[in-house]
Amino acid sequence: MSNSIIIGQYVPGDSWIHRLDPRIKIVIIFCFVVFVFFANTALSYGWLTLFAIATAASTKIKARFIAKGLTPVWFLIIFTFVLHLIVTREGTVLFEVFTFPIYSGALIQGFSISLRFFLLILVTSLLTLTTTPIEITDAIESLLHPLKKIKFPVHELALMMSISLRFIPTLMQETEKISKAQASRGVDFKTGPLKDRIQAVVPLLVPLFVSAFKRAEDLAMAMEARGYRGGEGRSKLRELVIRKQDIIALGLFAFVIVVLFLLRS
Repeated sequence: MSNSIIIGQYVPGDSWIHRLDPRIKIVIIFCFVVFVFFANTALSYGWLTLFAIATAASTKIKARFIAKGLTPVWFLIIFTFVLHLIVTREGTVLFEVFTFPIYSGALIQGFSISLRFFLLILVTSLLTLTTTPIEITDAIESLLHPLKKIKFPVHELALMMSISLRFIPTLMQETEKISKAQASRGVDFKTGPLKDRIQAVVPLLVPLFVSAFKRAEDLAMAMEARGYRGGEGRSKLRELVIRKQDIIALGLFAFVIVVLFLLRS
């Protein structure tokens, strides 16, 4: 289970995606999340898919590792597609499945929504795969720096988001250990009525929450022991600097967006 989800995991590397300024990566991903909803033709979706796959390949992370990490997402993607087939009643009837009509509009809408969901998960996952939690914290703090003028706790918010992303893989590993321990004691999570499965999850959730609170307490004590008092007066070992490759990356992404709008209907 520890390798079945890639959100929050960092994979060390020396690709040009790894070397990009984390602020540039966050801006590009945020813009991609917005502009992916502007695609409305097969060519525009294909263009965004090409961009996402090319970006993932540029990270030099094994495709098998990324595909395995996206395995839990496929259930939601397929569920979204099937749900649109059932609910949507637009267009003409193409064929029937067990006397249930499948409309052309249902296929188009279900495929487009599912593809959007896949692209969003893939591209946003590349941020944590190629950026360390410290870099994400510094980037968020730098981008939100203007909010400090209104006394907004920018540093604390950035640190909280970074720690949350970092602990996702840790909690998944803890869940795997607890589930194996419960299974060795005879707890069955996969068979039986739905009511029994829900009841079997309770022995899994209780120690998981206890472990999570214990880790949070240990982390807070460790930060206090090292003299952490917030972001005021803190210096940084590595200062974020916009370089030539970051400007090129922004230019390439701007080109992708321009082509996207040209391919729209």
